[in-house]
Amino acid sequence: MLTTADKPDAPAAIRVDLGAIFVSLELSKSTRLVTSLSPGSEKMSRHTVAGGDIASLLACFAEMRQKVLTREGKLYSLVVIQEVGLDGFWIGRTLNKVGWIENHFVEAASISVPRRRRRVKTDRIDGETLVRTLLAWKRGEPRVCSMVKMPTPEDEDRRRIGRERKVLVAERVLHVNRIKGLLFCQGIRDYAPLRRDRRVRLEELRTGDDRALPKHIKAQISRELDRLELLLEQIKTVEAERDALIAEQTTSASPAAVLLGIRGVGSEFAAILHSEGLFRHFDNRRQVAAYAGLAPSPWQSGSINREQGVSKAGNPRLRTTMVELAWLWLRYQPSSRLSCWFKDRVTQNGGRFKKSMIVALARKLLVALWKYVSAGVVIEGAVMKSA
Repeated sequence: MLTTADKPDAPAAIRVDLGAIFVSLELSKSTRLVTSLSPGSEKMSRHTVAGGDIASLLACFAEMRQKVLTREGKLYSLVVIQEVGLDGFWIGRTLNKVGWIENHFVEAASISVPRRRRRVKTDRIDGETLVRTLLAWKRGEPRVCSMVKMPTPEDEDRRRIGRERKVLVAERVLHVNRIKGLLFCQGIRDYAPLRRDRRVRLEELRTGDDRALPKHIKAQISRELDRLELLLEQIKTVEAERDALIAEQTTSASPAAVLLGIRGVGSEFAAILHSEGLFRHFDNRRQVAAYAGLAPSPWQSGSINREQGVSKAGNPRLRTTMVELAWLWLRYQPSSRLSCWFKDRVTQNGGRFKKSMIVALARKLLVALWKYVSAGVVIEGAVMKSA
């Protein structure tokens, strides 16, 4: 028989002296699962609220406070956590207007989960996990999760221009490829849908076996050209809005206006760099690289010590833009220190690993641009545009 000393210690009870009501929101299109842990209770409570009904959600929060007031004789505030997702930030902005609610957004991928082959995942488990994560984060445990800083409505709206243009350009590529594919099966290879004489050229086309273009495929291509021309007009409109926004910010010395002074940086690059990353505050260069997903991800365990490449855990639009800008930097800034560093490293490797080195150049270039925008540190060897 086991003595009292031999018995395993019982699991520690959940702290009840929390000083606040901790709440997690598991959001979906139809419903919201509200999981809460209140002072004086060791059991988590769950409530279901209709999706999009913010009044019912606030009423649920008020009912929680009233129950705790009846049980403890004290009115507690709420600390709420939710994942960044489809609902965006409008719920958080609404909750922040209430004086007794403290709202936080968390990056879902930063929360630790069991690594079993088939882990159990339900909304109930996720809600409890969010509450425990919030408790650990409020206690000050390091690296327990990554909280997301909620952007202002102005900063969030500024992103729309660059993101819409990217969607429109992708649709333009689809229509161009579809037209070329339709003509390729007829033996026509030299048709350019983006040329201004595309309509005239369509009437003059002859198939590979010297026949007139069949009427049905010709009609289909005409409709594709209608959609393509609409996209071209929309792209021009979006680019005009982008240029007007940058022109408005020129007098205030915004990051977009400052970046335009560097040779090789155009309006699109300057707008994306500003709206997707450089409008934020960073404490050091590691945070800059991590936000763009360009930070290294080593794998070290025992005798294993190797690099897995960049983490790709940050903003994908900013990362893609920086890789494109790195290639252009070599063309327009060949005498800069960063370009010379790239050429030396590639030469040492016998001309190999250019793709790996261009990613490293993109990381260094992003840090250099951040220093230039935030602190005015000029990039060594960089050529500025003439007035």
